[in-house]
Amino acid sequence: MIALLYARRNAMSGHETKVKLRREVSVWGSFCWGYADVGADVYVALGLVMAAAQGATPLAFAIAGTVYIFVGLAYTEMASAYPVAGGGQYFALRGLGDVWSLICGAGLLLAYTVDVALFATASAGYINFFFPAVREFAIDIGPFKDVNLIWLAETLFLILLLAVLNIKGIRESSLFNETLGALDLILETTVIVIGFAFAWRPDYFLHQWETQFPTTENLAYAITIAVISYVGLESISQAAQETIRPTTVIPRSSLALIVLVLMFALAFPTVSLGIVDWQTIAKREGDPIAHLASHLPFIGFLAGPAAAILGATILLISANTGVMGASRLAYSMSETNLMGAWLSHVHPKFRTPVRTIVIFSGIAALQALWAFFSGRRAMDTLVDIYAFGAMLAYFVSCLSLIALRIKEPHTPRAFKAPLNVRLGNHEIPVIGVLGALGTFAMLVTIMWTHHSARIFGPIWVAIWFAVYIWHRRRNGLPIFRSTKCNWDEEQLKILSDTGEWELYERLRIELERRSKRS
Repeated sequence: MIALLYARRNAMSGHETKVKLRREVSVWGSFCWGYADVGADVYVALGLVMAAAQGATPLAFAIAGTVYIFVGLAYTEMASAYPVAGGGQYFALRGLGDVWSLICGAGLLLAYTVDVALFATASAGYINFFFPAVREFAIDIGPFKDVNLIWLAETLFLILLLAVLNIKGIRESSLFNETLGALDLILETTVIVIGFAFAWRPDYFLHQWETQFPTTENLAYAITIAVISYVGLESISQAAQETIRPTTVIPRSSLALIVLVLMFALAFPTVSLGIVDWQTIAKREGDPIAHLASHLPFIGFLAGPAAAILGATILLISANTGVMGASRLAYSMSETNLMGAWLSHVHPKFRTPVRTIVIFSGIAALQALWAFFSGRRAMDTLVDIYAFGAMLAYFVSCLSLIALRIKEPHTPRAFKAPLNVRLGNHEIPVIGVLGALGTFAMLVTIMWTHHSARIFGPIWVAIWFAVYIWHRRRNGLPIFRSTKCNWDEEQLKILSDTGEWELYERLRIELERRSKRS
C-alpha cells in the first residue's frame, strides 16, 4: 500500500524538477516561529497601550485577546487542513477566490514588512537600555527634526543581518528562533513570577483602575494598539510547507501558543499597574518591560538588564519571523498566479526564496527610514499602520473559514474549531463568524483612530492590486474571475507531499464516493 501511494504521488508530480522549499521545522520550531512573532509584541505594545488606556490597560489587552482567540482557532483549523506556504492568502484563494486572496495577501505583506521594521527598531531600543546617550541622541537634518541616526543605523544593520540569515536557510533560521525562544520564555516567566510574588500591590492596582480610567475614545484607541500584541499567529501557517507532519504539529503548536501568549499579554499590564504608576511605563516607549523589571525589589539591578536582553532577543527573532513570513507569502502568491513567476524562484543551494527575501527586507528598511524621518517617534509611526494589514488579512481569513466549511466539507480536518451549528446541509463555524465580526470591528476602529493607517493602508493595497492587474493582463488571465483549479486534486497532492497518508486515503475514498453518487 505504501509503495502504491508513493507511486501515485510520483505520478501526480510528473516530471517536476523545480526546486521546492525544504521541510525542516519541528513541533518546537513551529511553536517558536509563532511565539517569536506573537510573544514579542507585548514588549512594544505595553508602553504605547498604557499611554492611552492608563489604569484600564489590562481591559484593553483582554478585549483584543478575545478577538485573538477567535482568529487563532480559525487559523489552527485551516493551517492544519491546508499546510502550504501562504497562510491566510491561500485560505482566501480556495474559499473566496483570487481577488480576495490578493487583498488578504496585500494586508499580510504590509503587516510582515512593518513587523520587520518595527521590531528591528524596538530590538535596538532595548539594546540602548544600556546606552542612554544613544537612546536620547537626536539631530536636525535640514527640514527633518530630532532624527536619531545612531538608532536608525542599528535598525538597518539588524534588518540586513536577518536577511542574510534567512537566505542561508530555514534550518538555521528556525534554530535561531528555537534557541532564543527558550531563553526568553524562562526570563519572561521569571519577571512575572517575581513581580507578583514580591512587588505587586493589589490596592495600588485597584486605585489606578478606579481613578485613572480613560475616556471611551482613548480606550478604543488603546484596544487597536493592544491588538498588535497578538499579531503573528499567521507565522505558523506560513512555515507549514516547511513543517514536518504539519497536520499533527500545527494544532499542538498553535493551541499552546494561543494560551501562553494570552497569559503573558494579560500578566504584564496587570503586574505593572500593581508596582508603578502608568505614567512611568508610558514614558519608556522604547523599553517598558526592562524599565518595569528594574523596579522589582531586591533584584531590580539585575532584572532590569536581564529584561533588556530578553526584550532585545525576542524582538529580534520576531523581526526574523517577519522576514520569513513576507518572503514565503510572496512565494505563495507567485505560485498561485497573483504575482509574477519571477518571485517564486528558489535558490538551488540554500533552497530558500532569495529574491523575495531581498525585496521585502529592502521594503522594511525603507519603512524604517520613513519612520525615523517622519517627524514623530519612529515606533509611533510604524505602530499606526502595523495593525491595519493584520486585521484586514484576519477578517478575510475568518470569512474564508466559513466559505471552506461550505465549499469543501469533505476535506479531512485534523483539528476542527469548536462551536459549530448546522444550517441545512452545511456546518457553520461560530468561531469564524465571531472572528469576522471582531476583526471587522477592529479594522473600522483602526481606520477611525489611526491617521497613518487611513492613508497608507489603502494606498498599499491599491499598489499591489495594480501589480496584480498588470500580471494578469500580461499573462492573459482573468482579473475579477478566479483561475480554474481542481482543488480536490490539489488537496491530494498536498497530503502526499506532507506524508499524511491516512488523511490522503480518507480524502481519496470520500472523493470516489462523491463521484459515484453524482
